Amino acid sequence: MANPWAGEVTVVLDGAPHRAKLTLGALAELEAALEVGSLLDLVERFEAGRFSTRDVLALLVAGLRGGGWQGGPADLRSVDIGGGPLEAARVAAELLARAFASPEAR
Repeated sequence: MANPWAGEVTVVLDGAPHRAKLTLGALAELEAALEVGSLLDLVERFEAGRFSTRDVLALLVAGLRGGGWQGGPADLRSVDIGGGPLEAARVAAELLARAFASPEAR
């Protein structure tokens, strides 16, 4: 379903696959939601393994909204994310990596 060449990742919510992508608008929403100095700070937290569940939730919401999902944080808190918390963190990290990778590196 997701096109990795376009920076997309699949997130499974309540058994249904959804496309997620960190568009420019989604990145701006993410930056505001997390109140980080820059998105580089967030990338560094993920690379160092110092991310929080709040970071994961905000990344997933932003990515899903970038993929066309109309929900918000409260909606995501009430669904089953396929693969559980570990998969949610992996998908969040992959969203960040794909958003900042050159097309050749994808």
